[in-house]
Amino acid sequence: MLASYRPLFEVPGARVFIAGGMIARTAGSMFAVSVVAMVAARTGSYALAGAVVAVGMVSLALCAPFLGRLVDRYGQRRVAIPFFLWSGFWVVMTLLVSWRGWPSWLLFITFPLCGAIPNLGTMARARWSHIFATDPKNLHAAMSFEQVMEEVTFVIGPVLAIWLSTTLFPEAGFLFAALAYTVGVLVFISARSTEPPVVPHHERPTQHAYTVPGLVPLAFIMVMTGAIFGVNEVVTLAVSQDFGAPSAAGAILALYAVGSASAGLVFGHVSHGRSLVKLLVAGTFGMAVLEMPVLLAPNLWALAVLMLVAGMATAPTLITTMNLIERITPKAQLNEGMTIVLTGIIVGVAAGSAVSGVVVDHVGAQHGYWVAIIAGGFAFVMALGTRAFLTRRELHTLR
Repeated sequence: MLASYRPLFEVPGARVFIAGGMIARTAGSMFAVSVVAMVAARTGSYALAGAVVAVGMVSLALCAPFLGRLVDRYGQRRVAIPFFLWSGFWVVMTLLVSWRGWPSWLLFITFPLCGAIPNLGTMARARWSHIFATDPKNLHAAMSFEQVMEEVTFVIGPVLAIWLSTTLFPEAGFLFAALAYTVGVLVFISARSTEPPVVPHHERPTQHAYTVPGLVPLAFIMVMTGAIFGVNEVVTLAVSQDFGAPSAAGAILALYAVGSASAGLVFGHVSHGRSLVKLLVAGTFGMAVLEMPVLLAPNLWALAVLMLVAGMATAPTLITTMNLIERITPKAQLNEGMTIVLTGIIVGVAAGSAVSGVVVDHVGAQHGYWVAIIAGGFAFVMALGTRAFLTRRELHTLR
């Protein structure tokens, strides 16, 4: 099975940007939880910590499509370097606000401005689309590999962030994340031979990528997918607290990511050549159905196993969605298109966290998982309802 991914590492320069992307995205998965740990430790308020992260996610969602468009227009390196320097300045300011005990309202300015940097995940996927433009089998393997890497980073990053922040000093997790992100970005952009060329201005579409037919339904499905992630994070912590072991929540969520990553590896090996739209319908159905048993988990051991299984539908759904975006979006708008859809995940995480928190407070911890099940159901209905339209788009691009 792993032989399917060997050609990726044989591409000249690919190992460099793979390594850089892995380092940077692991660091990226640490930022939110690091801020929660940092702010809560310094101020004693989880509400303030959650609010700072929420504002940061909104800022990220607003900036991401604009930055994706800039990358398409001017190239990865030319955009990443100046915005990385901009982001780095605000990282330092965020650390100073916390460490020096400056007014907490400053965090609502400094932390959101840290997120004004192009998405490395979309830039990596754009590189694979360029490298394997005429090789759909290896392109499918590359997209699958990218999603597996995303899942792995969310197993490693948050655990490392919490450990650093709780054993060293409150800012340790955020500081380490910033330093690791710096290394990752520099390594990534150093692989210049794999950077896709910029499409000449006169050949570029004049409209924004959100006007590409099919992109909005896929973005909606990703909002619902993100909602499932947000629900699982909040509700699993609440359920773990109810069972008297809140520290178990991190391990349980890590198992969810392990299940997703494992399924993604297998999916990338066996699913090439099948209808992407049919795979999308099946994936969204699986997200809703596999989440249902967690409602009945009698203890944390059972919950851990059920969450491992529940995660097995997410990576295949995300891989399929990114493959569809790559297929239906013009090359000149690929970064922007992918960023728009991935921004849907960010919006979904914020919404899922908020709604499930209300359900937990008013109905009970384990009932919060209903929000994830309903979100999966909405994603399935959207995939099913747009099946004919997306199939026509898929077939049209293959001609």
